[in-house]
Amino acid sequence: MRAHEPSFTELYTPKLITILAERYNLADLRADAVAGLTVAIVALPLSMAIAIASGVGPDRGLYTAIIGGFLVSALGGSRFQIGGPAGAFIVLVATTVTVHGVDGLVLATILSGLIMMAIGLLGLGTFIKYIPYPVTVGFTTGIAVIIFITQIKDLFGLTLQGPEPGPVIGKITAAVAALPTVSFAAVAVSLLTIGVIVVFRVLRPHWPGMLIAVAAASLAAYLIGLPVETIGSRFGGIPQSLPAPVLPELSVAKVTAVLPAALSFALLGSIESLLSAVVADAMTGRRHRSNCELLAQGIANVASGLFGGFCVTGTIARTATNVRSGARGPVAGMLHALFLLVFILVAAPLASFIPLAALAGVLATVAWNMAEAHAFVMLARASWADAVVLAATFLLTVFRDLTEGILAGFGLSTLVFMHRMAHAIEIERERPLVEPDRGDFEDGRTPYDVKLATDHDVVVLRITGAFFFGAAASVAAALDRIAEYPHSYVIDFSSVPMLDSSAATTIATFVRKARDHGVSVYVAGAPAAIRRTLFLNGVRPPLVKFKADVGDAVASAHGLHDASSRAARGRPIAAAPAE
Repeated sequence: MRAHEPSFTELYTPKLITILAERYNLADLRADAVAGLTVAIVALPLSMAIAIASGVGPDRGLYTAIIGGFLVSALGGSRFQIGGPAGAFIVLVATTVTVHGVDGLVLATILSGLIMMAIGLLGLGTFIKYIPYPVTVGFTTGIAVIIFITQIKDLFGLTLQGPEPGPVIGKITAAVAALPTVSFAAVAVSLLTIGVIVVFRVLRPHWPGMLIAVAAASLAAYLIGLPVETIGSRFGGIPQSLPAPVLPELSVAKVTAVLPAALSFALLGSIESLLSAVVADAMTGRRHRSNCELLAQGIANVASGLFGGFCVTGTIARTATNVRSGARGPVAGMLHALFLLVFILVAAPLASFIPLAALAGVLATVAWNMAEAHAFVMLARASWADAVVLAATFLLTVFRDLTEGILAGFGLSTLVFMHRMAHAIEIERERPLVEPDRGDFEDGRTPYDVKLATDHDVVVLRITGAFFFGAAASVAAALDRIAEYPHSYVIDFSSVPMLDSSAATTIATFVRKARDHGVSVYVAGAPAAIRRTLFLNGVRPPLVKFKADVGDAVASAHGLHDASSRAARGRPIAAAPAE
């Protein structure tokens, strides 16, 4: 019986529609409003801090959270996903702004949205789950290190000579050279912010510690008159309205120039969003629709770019806060965006008093929480293979490029997996499973006459494990070591779950060698998919004979052998068993 194939509607219907169809009521709305307000309080300082660290104004971070966050919740495939700017994008966004300017960033964001929409519509979202755990830990920890390094300047109030370098080594070198310019007022604000966040996390974990910390630091800096840089002094504050949507300048040259950045945004955004959705599923027991989620993320990125924002993705910390705050569905995420909009419309002037050192303190705590130290140490000790993948991903993420780190880590993981699978396959001569007077087989294999199976004129070769290109060479070597040429070979495929063309070609080569020495070959127990692959690669009658199981193959081979022996002695030849 075939499994039910989900329809397009089932795959791409937003969770919002599902929730509303479940008789959404006033109690649900009340719970979502409380959760949305809680998440908005967390997202407010984070959105501005991430935008500033990314090399753009704080207003663009808020635009991203409002426009992108609303659409991710309204159209997405997860009940609890919260979209917005993420710390993982800081380095990529900052590099794009440095190389292509803000207009290039906006164009790359829109293009990345189109790419994510294509990924979702093509149903490729399910493949994101194959990213290995050492790779996710490696790049997450690498991102955390980068975020902290990018905040050193504002944490210590340093005055750099010239613009801040992009590479990590350059940032560290510039920060060390600027140490004589350290501002103790900025250090005090940073420590106050971090201290308040830590205290509230321990004593009042359900309170909005980040917002309270930023408010306290801002109030203290204003009342005492600390000489620290603020949002107002650097950016002139934030507007009290949303901008009108504007399409950036389009040209073939511009699109070609920003396309690599757009691909990086799309790759990282897809991974980050689906990881966040998986976290929400684990917390709630629900199940998200990955391709619907990617389609919504793509639409949100296109809209964010049109309104002057930048990369939107699902954010793990805000999504987890949403779940813990009692959200019932996507309405909470939509209300979180509306609450941020109210802040822009009503209280935007207050943002001018926020010290940049306070926002740097917020991001420093975010970096600390992102760094999966326990998982990092565990994987480093688990095995040499996991340690190599982890180290390569981490080092390339920090010192080269995030996308390179993910791709290299995934490539190494794939090689390690193929190496392990290639050594897991076995090929052996079949041995008697029970004594001849026993009538059953305990391991479930198809019974056949043990005396026939141990006949030296009929050799049964049993292949066990996934037979693919990585194992083809070792199987070919094992077959070549079989020096004897009996009357017949029976190759048992009943324990081979998959076989590719390289493996089939290996079998074809062995069969041809056997036939050159006058040896008959039987293929037994091969499922339909494996028989088809063998057929396509030349392993077909009359070169071989296919049998349903080893018992039939051994009996046929033995019958053919008896017939040949009688023919050689001049006796009448009995009919061979039907093929």
